[in-house]
Amino acid sequence: MLKTNEDKLVMQSVLGEVSPPGGGRPPYRVGPDGKPNVLPGTGGITYNLRVGDGCVGLKADHVEPCVTTKSKDASANTGYNTLSGAGNEARVVSGDAKGAKGVVTGKHGGCEHVMIDFDDKTLDKLVIGDKVQIKAFGLGLELIDFPDVAVMNLSPRLLKAWPIKGTKKSGVLKVPVTHKIPGAIMGSGLGSSDCHTGDYDIQLFDKKIVAKHGLDTLRFGDLVAIMDTDHSFGRIYQTGAVSVGVVVHSDCVNAGHGPGVMTLLTSAKGKIDPVISRDANISTYLKIGRARRKRK
Repeated sequence: MLKTNEDKLVMQSVLGEVSPPGGGRPPYRVGPDGKPNVLPGTGGITYNLRVGDGCVGLKADHVEPCVTTKSKDASANTGYNTLSGAGNEARVVSGDAKGAKGVVTGKHGGCEHVMIDFDDKTLDKLVIGDKVQIKAFGLGLELIDFPDVAVMNLSPRLLKAWPIKGTKKSGVLKVPVTHKIPGAIMGSGLGSSDCHTGDYDIQLFDKKIVAKHGLDTLRFGDLVAIMDTDHSFGRIYQTGAVSVGVVVHSDCVNAGHGPGVMTLLTSAKGKIDPVISRDANISTYLKIGRARRKRK
């Protein structure tokens, strides 16, 4: 087990509510091919998409799996985003689903959403506006024996479930991921000065690159390595650096966009060695989404 400073971390409550699907006027999203599209997008309760499901090729744009939440107050929502992390426990605190528990699966920049996985029975009871409280725990998490690897947006719970290996002597972490993604194809979100909120997008418009790296098989919840990128103090291209994140939303038709990745680990010195594993998905590790055991 990796040594961490978990005993020094602070757990706080943050509160959001189930957000309605958004949209603009006119409702068209124009792709790089010049064609207009009218598609489901961010927000709402998405009944048929969970972590573990494919996120490429859907009739959707930036769609988020399961339940989308946000605080209506801008200042409170900053805290809601910054403090929440993948694997945190969420609990419904109003409405017919009051008391039901779920798990945070990711954060989406721009719209500043937090996505949460719940079981099917809870989804049937939830409505837009229901309040959800998260036990935010993980901000400030450090890997004691791996000082060249920074951690963000990651709960101790998910870290413990993720079969990461490494030795203090080498200073290198072997991290299971489903895909290795060239940093050169990363788009929207590049250059953001804060990787503790939001995500940035994998562009899938180059068919040769998609085929070469198997990017058409990406799923919500996949843990992926983005090569030659450093996210220590913002998202930049840097040869030899490696960052690892979780896929949080679907592909997109807009130029410069694609499946979004929220940062979990980054090393400017390349002290992360990605190891390909089909099981490297938070659905599998946390037994949620498509891996969630159905209630009797």
